[in-house]
Amino acid sequence: MKAALQLAIEQAFQQAKRAMQEKRSADAFQWLERTHILTQRQPLLHARSHWLMLTLGWQIGDYREVAGQIPRIFAALLFSKIWVPIGNTGRSRVSAFRPMPVPEELQALLANDEPSPPSR
Repeated sequence: MKAALQLAIEQAFQQAKRAMQEKRSADAFQWLERTHILTQRQPLLHARSHWLMLTLGWQIGDYREVAGQIPRIFAALLFSKIWVPIGNTGRSRVSAFRPMPVPEELQALLANDEPSPPSR
């Protein structure tokens, strides 16, 4: 993983946790959506984003969010390397199969993480 992407992921997880501790659920979900988009191809980190969404859902009493995150955690662990709906924010109110536009800022981070083609 490229350093810029790794740093962005770590910062987003830290910001999400801080917002969760400060009971700023809307901000926490925004940061977790960011981590979800950035980690979709990395099973453990992808599952971690869903786990934190489940935790936040529980914290605010949003049981629809909690129930929707349980299968997503397992899917993240099993299918992240095979197929993901690019740009999907990972929330329970969005279809788990729906691709979504990737914000430009995140596109740059994800593009830099792509493996370079072999040189000839």
